[in-house]
This record gives sequence, structure tokens and C-alpha cells, in this order.
Amino acid sequence: MSEEILENSEAVEEMTAEAAEETAAEAPEAEAAEENTPDTEGEDEIFKKNKQIEELNEQLAAEKDKYLRVAAEYDNFRRRSLKDKQDAAAKAQGDVIVEFLSVIDNFERALATETADENYKKGIQMIFNQYAEILKKQGVEEIEALGKPFDPNMHNAVTQVSDENFGEDEVCQVFQKGYTLNGKVIRHAMVAVANP
Repeated sequence: MSEEILENSEAVEEMTAEAAEETAAEAPEAEAAEENTPDTEGEDEIFKKNKQIEELNEQLAAEKDKYLRVAAEYDNFRRRSLKDKQDAAAKAQGDVIVEFLSVIDNFERALATETADENYKKGIQMIFNQYAEILKKQGVEEIEALGKPFDPNMHNAVTQVSDENFGEDEVCQVFQKGYTLNGKVIRHAMVAVANP
């Protein structure tokens, strides 16, 4: 029986030695596997984080592009609105001034008429001067026409005459004065053109 125990203990020792050798042989593989696992997991985690960063950067770029487009559209809208307001105000101002120009014409006709009452004529002249000053402050200027070359942008030719005292296509007579408002024609001068 002691021999059997001895044989069994030797068998156990051999098995233990083999198991220890196997364990020793597997240990570096297990360590390598354990080392690879955290690195692979770490690399996967880094890859996921980088991918998230890329996606967030793309979203940020898209949102920034949207913001810039909206800001540009708003700026264009603001400019258009301002220009529309200015155009509407200028048109309204021009329409009102054109109505007053007929009053100015009548004052000029009144001043051209002969009268025995100098005080009356002086009063009419003062009123005319006030109107003329108001129009000047608003940016209204008379179009110089008499003796100037005919310009269809400024003048409206109602008749043509032959006159040696004037050059070719020169304005020889003004029937109704023309006016500009801030450089824009609001009423063309009605003229006669010499030697067309």
C-alpha cells in the first residue's frame, strides 16, 4: 500500500509539474492577451472619441455656415429695407415739391407783370424768395437751360427754331423751368431748340 501511495504521489507530482509547466507556458500568452485587451479597448475608445469629435466638428461647421448665411440674409434684408424707405421718402418728397413748383411758376409770372404798386411787388418778391429758400434747403436746384446744349435727360424740347444767334442744338428759349432734387430730375425744362 505504501508503494501505491508512493506511485500515486509521484503521479501527482508529475501531474503538478506538467500543470505548472503548462501554466508557465500559458502565462505569457495570458499576459499578452491581457495586455492586448486593454490596449485594444483603449484604442477602440480613442477611435470612438475621435469619431465623435469629427462628427461634432462637422455639426459645428454646418451650424456656423447656417448662422453666417442667416446673418448675411438679414444684412441684405436690412439694406434693402433701408433703401426702400429712402426711395419711398425721396419719391414722396419729390411728389410734394413738384406740386409746389406750379406755385413758384405763378409767383414768377406775377413778378414779371408790371404793377404801379411797388410795395405789392416787393411783398410778392419776398414770398417768392421764401419759397425759393425752402426749396433750396430741400435740395431743389433749377436746371440751367438757356444757351446750353440740348440734353434730353434734362430738357423737353417742345419746338425747334432756326436762329443764327444760337449754335446747333442749343436751347434758345425756356417755356417752363426744370428742377432737380438732390441731383435727380423731378421736372424737365420745357425748351425751344435752335438749329437742330
